[in-house]
Amino acid sequence: MESFREFFTITIDVWNHGFMGIPIARYLAAAGIIIFFLMLRRTVVQWLLNRLKKLSSQTETRLDDEIVASLEPPVRLVPIILGIFFALRFLNLEGSAALFSEKLIRSMVAFMIFWALLSAVPPLFRLLGNVKEKVGEALLDWAQKAVKIAIIAIGAATILDMWGIKVGPVLAGFGLFGVAVALGAQDLFKNLISGILILTERRFGKGDWIHVEGVVEGTVEEIGFRSTRIRRFDRAPVFVPNARLSDNTLTNFSDMTHRRIFWTIGLEYRTTLDALRRIRDRIENHLLENPAFANPPEVPLFVRVDRFSDSSIDIMVYCFTRTTVWGEWLAAKEALALFIKAIVEEEGTSFAFPSRSIYFENLPESEAPQVFIPPAAQDAQK
Repeated sequence: MESFREFFTITIDVWNHGFMGIPIARYLAAAGIIIFFLMLRRTVVQWLLNRLKKLSSQTETRLDDEIVASLEPPVRLVPIILGIFFALRFLNLEGSAALFSEKLIRSMVAFMIFWALLSAVPPLFRLLGNVKEKVGEALLDWAQKAVKIAIIAIGAATILDMWGIKVGPVLAGFGLFGVAVALGAQDLFKNLISGILILTERRFGKGDWIHVEGVVEGTVEEIGFRSTRIRRFDRAPVFVPNARLSDNTLTNFSDMTHRRIFWTIGLEYRTTLDALRRIRDRIENHLLENPAFANPPEVPLFVRVDRFSDSSIDIMVYCFTRTTVWGEWLAAKEALALFIKAIVEEEGTSFAFPSRSIYFENLPESEAPQVFIPPAAQDAQK
């Protein structure tokens, strides 16, 4: 019996002193407080959001409504932080444990605040949609990413400072390390600067069809800090360093106002002068009257007898379609080709093809060269 009393006494002592001199019952009560706030989490969050939505609904702008909607994830942390806060206060910690709990609560509050700021960035930049046409969508995306990175960096520095970690010496150390890295990462910074130049010059944007000779042709999907993702027409993605897009000649087909047709039509030399003039005039009148083609002075338009080639009389056709859509342009070009083929046949002539004439001349017998016969052969013939 004495042993059982001793075991019971030890159990009571452990229960009363627990960990760090705090009874286990207080730990259980603290856990109960946290569980209670977790159970009330949905109710508390909904109440806070409703209050915020009610305040935002009193204004005429939609910005505050969007910000309130974006704050829902960080607001869900409020009941958790409250539960931990009251649980730690109930434990009545002392010394280093109290200091640790204070830093923990402050860190959680700081994390919630900076998370809320980070969540509010997209709605704020959506408000700048009216300046998107002036500065470009890609530049706004870069600015949004830069603001997010700044918020994350400041938030991390704030939390580290709460735990006594000085950010200044760490940054100084990273500065020395960065100098060493920069010497070996010149291409990275070159691509970064090239990306900034691309955005400020507005060479292209998302969704543009671009062509860089010898590099890539396709549709721009994303302009990153180091490279740009371009989707080729076979749907394969190509990641091109920004420096190559900045240093090379680039054609942005999406900025076209018209698409050009530049042909040389070769007619046979047997084509009469009147037929040549009629073909030229009929092509020109067709281009001027067809609404699919743009007319001067909006764009230049030329249909002229251009030159006498080796095997043809060439007519130059230089015009522009109003559409810039490739499929529609192909259709307009096909219709023009069929029209020209029809009028050439109607005028009784045809298209020339590369040819070469060889003339044989028969010389008089008296002027024909004689065949040289060696003397030995002459004796043999006798």
